[in-house]
Amino acid sequence: MIKLTAPSMAINGSLAITGSKSESNRLLLLNELFKRVLTLENVSNSEDSQLMQRALASNHSIIDIHHAGTAMRFLTAFFAIQEGRNITLTGSDRMKQRPIKVLVDALTTLGAKISYLENEGFPPLSIQGTAITKNQIDVSSNISSQYITALMLIGTQLPQGLTIQLVGKIISVPYLQMTIQLLLKVGIKARFEGNVIHIPYTKSIQAQNIQVESDWSSASYYYSLIALSPKSEIALTTYFQDSLQGDSALQEIYASHFGVDSYFDSGRLILKQRLDTTYQEVIELDLIKTPDIAQTIAATCVGLGLCCHLTGLETLKIKETDRLVALQNELSKMGAIVTITENSLSIIAYSKTVDIPKFATYHDHRMAMCMAPLALQRPIHIADEMVVEKSYPTFWEDLKALGFTIESL
Repeated sequence: MIKLTAPSMAINGSLAITGSKSESNRLLLLNELFKRVLTLENVSNSEDSQLMQRALASNHSIIDIHHAGTAMRFLTAFFAIQEGRNITLTGSDRMKQRPIKVLVDALTTLGAKISYLENEGFPPLSIQGTAITKNQIDVSSNISSQYITALMLIGTQLPQGLTIQLVGKIISVPYLQMTIQLLLKVGIKARFEGNVIHIPYTKSIQAQNIQVESDWSSASYYYSLIALSPKSEIALTTYFQDSLQGDSALQEIYASHFGVDSYFDSGRLILKQRLDTTYQEVIELDLIKTPDIAQTIAATCVGLGLCCHLTGLETLKIKETDRLVALQNELSKMGAIVTITENSLSIIAYSKTVDIPKFATYHDHRMAMCMAPLALQRPIHIADEMVVEKSYPTFWEDLKALGFTIESL
């Protein structure tokens, strides 16, 4: 556990943020599918991306991806089409509690040979790589976009390509659009029209250099810091105005609701707070397209003493932890009175608290990082702080560079 104390003065600094985990993992898999013809720059240094790279390079029959949910989903599809190779794909105890049945069902419908080694619908998996010749599949679209993206990526290797019919309400659309845009970027003529995704068989792609944009989810914690720290200014690199990442919606959300403005200057993202900011009585947001920033937004509201009603959060229950329950438990330590449903979180009032809050993190990197800006209100304790390695290994060092004090307890 650490004690985190904020600087007494306004925060001013510049940070280099690692590449997007979402972009990196898609590009790493594509690169492997196409015999490593891409040169990738600014690849995420997250534990998830490192595990992904190690798994793709491994010749072992047992692949352990620990807590890396994206890797579990993408590699399930990848190994399913590696003819003649038999793999056991496993992970941490928490990974063995995270559902994967929707993806496995889709792959087996296409002709993959996958079986469960412990509990039905959950890892670990036994995967016998085989040739898949079917080219159409219906998939429920109200589940994790990573299931669908995994199918999209391997669709490029199927002899007739792959047509995916999405059934029901589509969630996390920006992540599917990101996959489409990355496929187009490397020369694959993918299409996403209405509820149908078309992925053509592609024999080869041209060698090229691709710079991975820095991670907008990681930027969210600095939006929160600026919202809670008037007169502060932070510059982050490397970010683009025409971002492929859905979490770039942070710009509009934090400008409209928390008075944080975003400026771009030669790949630098500069964050400043407007001094004339006024707040709504209740902040209402539908985060169906950006669930990964829900925790940060909820914590920002608590830091400012604002009430909120956040919806579109159905996928938060199947992440590293049940994030809705975790937020309810931990934000209450700051006096927030929080109610949750299966897909929403509301902060309806506040009560007084005087103790230094001791935040649990539930093996969830985002729980650790979203709480950190609350140190601007008073010193806080954060347990299992190195869980941030999953997506942002240098997070605590970067906070120190901005003037925060970190004491190991």
